[in-house]
Amino acid sequence: MARSPRNPLISARDGVSPSCVALPGLKAGDQRWPGVIDFLDQRLPTVGRAVWAERLATGLVLDEAGQAVPPDAPYRGDTRLYYYRALPDEKVVPFEATVIYQDAHLVVADKPHFLPVTPGGRYVQQTLLVRLQRQLGLPQLAPLHRIDRETAGLVLLAVNPAERGAYHALFSGRTMHKTYEAIAPATDAWTWPHTRRSRIVEHPTDFYRMNEVAGEPNSETRIDVLERRGDWARYALEPVTGKRHQLRVHMNALGLPIVGDQLYPTVLHGPDEEEDFSVPLRLLAKGMAFTDPVTGENRQFESGLSLDWPSPD
Repeated sequence: MARSPRNPLISARDGVSPSCVALPGLKAGDQRWPGVIDFLDQRLPTVGRAVWAERLATGLVLDEAGQAVPPDAPYRGDTRLYYYRALPDEKVVPFEATVIYQDAHLVVADKPHFLPVTPGGRYVQQTLLVRLQRQLGLPQLAPLHRIDRETAGLVLLAVNPAERGAYHALFSGRTMHKTYEAIAPATDAWTWPHTRRSRIVEHPTDFYRMNEVAGEPNSETRIDVLERRGDWARYALEPVTGKRHQLRVHMNALGLPIVGDQLYPTVLHGPDEEEDFSVPLRLLAKGMAFTDPVTGENRQFESGLSLDWPSPD
């Protein structure tokens, strides 16, 4: 499996760090991969042999010394390769993030809907991280958490690599207070505020979805109503845990799917299909409060974005 490199000899290009793949050792006489390209084509087949040949020819695959690997390079086990991803037809995300705070330790950004936080899949340059690294001149900038591409709002990023661990601990424990807002159907079926606890696991057939199953709860969200307009309501969501798609799954389980949700309760389009930028998910990472583990300061940030109410029928 490809992963991010930790080799100081390998630098980012155009704001994007390369991925790393390990080449396993071979026993004497094992000729499974005569050349590097044979290994890459088999280990990462979705890229395609022709694309690997092009990347090798243009210096986009490096060895552990940071040197370009030629197209005819023989396979050498127990080493690592570093390769840069390139998407010639990457679709432009026509929305911009706003930096609402920056100091020597942290950058806090207000991310728009549809912009991914980090490179992956169909997006490399069109991501919050790469845009901010280039805009701010901070190639070592790294996100401390992620929100869904479809979700708008606050994202916290670390400036100094040596401080990432301390900030990461905020999210792994329960010392970070996060608040979200969502617009979903109004209802009188529940008493507010309401706490939803359940066990969330990956969907058995759709890897890009999550679902609730019986068993010991591993997720918890506190939900309240902030405002009601006819058939719709604006909800405050406070996640106690941080399971993938937790807020979307919990609201859907209550019979209150978030407006614009393309996955819950029904898949309207898969992760590789084009989406309609005019129909955003009405979910916003609104607030964040914590004690800074590096400076000791009490930090509190609030998104300047707001959610659009659905148009009346």
